[in-house]
Amino acid sequence: MTASGAHTDVHSEVLTALRAALGGRLDTSPEALSAARADKSGHAAPGTPIAVVHAASIADVQATLRIATETGTPVVPRGAGTGLAGGANTGTGEIALSVRAMDRLLEVRADDLLAVVEPGIINADLNEALAPHGVWWAPDPASRAISTVGGNIATGAGGLLCAKYGVVRDAVLGLDVVLADGRLLHLGHRSVKGVTGLDLTSLFIGSEGVLGVIVGATLKLRRIVPGAVHTLAATFPDVHAAAAASAAVTAAGLQPSIMELMDATSLAATHRLLHLPAPEPGAAHLTVQTDGPAAADEAAAIERVLRQAGGDVVASGDRAEGERLLAIRRSMHPAMETLGTTLIEDVAVPRSRLAEMFDEVARVEREHAVTIPVVAHAGDGNLHPNFIFEGPDVPAQIWAAADDLFRSALRLGGTLTGEHGIGILKSRWLADELGEDQWRLQRDVKAVFDPRGILNPGKVFAG
Repeated sequence: MTASGAHTDVHSEVLTALRAALGGRLDTSPEALSAARADKSGHAAPGTPIAVVHAASIADVQATLRIATETGTPVVPRGAGTGLAGGANTGTGEIALSVRAMDRLLEVRADDLLAVVEPGIINADLNEALAPHGVWWAPDPASRAISTVGGNIATGAGGLLCAKYGVVRDAVLGLDVVLADGRLLHLGHRSVKGVTGLDLTSLFIGSEGVLGVIVGATLKLRRIVPGAVHTLAATFPDVHAAAAASAAVTAAGLQPSIMELMDATSLAATHRLLHLPAPEPGAAHLTVQTDGPAAADEAAAIERVLRQAGGDVVASGDRAEGERLLAIRRSMHPAMETLGTTLIEDVAVPRSRLAEMFDEVARVEREHAVTIPVVAHAGDGNLHPNFIFEGPDVPAQIWAAADDLFRSALRLGGTLTGEHGIGILKSRWLADELGEDQWRLQRDVKAVFDPRGILNPGKVFAG
């Protein structure tokens, strides 16, 4: 029998076992298989998955993983497929294990500031359901209207509010996780404090499905605090000046809830998309927002810093006007699609070195003859360079430019990813940041949780 024939027989056995255990939860339709190959990054896994499992319960996840372990079949955990690093892309010989249908809000304890959720609940839907209880979950990635909480946790997502309210890692108390062999673990706690044993909850946050499948989460909530919201829109002659101004805000000890930076190319493209007047050539833009009881005083102090840094500032205490200004920033990704095919990347540097990182972006553009519009969560030093090119496949020229830019971030004391994760697209650079010893140690940790190597193979630790 040929190798191809042997694989076909094994796949047939796997499908038979999955069908017996899951019935209608097993999907082998061409549409489902095709959709499971890709995410929002535009990168698609080679080949076709064996099947998509639409898990509706923890038991469905356990059954899938037990069969996968018994047969040595790779499994790729998946939520809404909104990732930007290829981390949930499913290819030849693999099972896509979707937890999107597990989308319930199981418990809200406003007195304890916690909620228990299933992983498939959409971020924005969660906060809509929490609002009547007077509480909210702070992580707010740009994809919050379409991304799942489980996916946010698996990638260590961030968002516009991170500068003040922290990232996903700061907003999770505990996790329910199914291991590769089907065992269910309850990690973490419901109390504010808890330091018993090793912190396995934090280990799973940002683990991108290589250690286990998140099937539930106990989330740390915040109270909705009444008060004003003040928004500042500051225009600068160039992006270096805007980045330096944002660093000056931080250095002054001020902490806005949002501080977003758009360079000249991204700002111009977004204005065209929204049919707004064209900005001045080369101009960059900071959108800053304060909230809570001290919002007005904080906004006034930030405005003084921005003006001293050379910014032309417009201030508003109107919530609707603030949302209109933020809509410009939130329209960044659709605006980039009007420029061509986009490789959306994610690096972070110390906030004091943000202006230097923008200088590096300009250098990479010149030396590699590429266009890299950038938007940044300036409040925490997280940049999103968008590499623009033509055609469906990322050309070598773009990867060379990305390599140069990634290494620039590392030289400045930064990191390869602030919130998107490593996935498949950045795995080749992981050892460069971690160093050989830590890279091997992390692979060893994965082997403890997944000794047969069936969970999301080829992601994060590939190479």
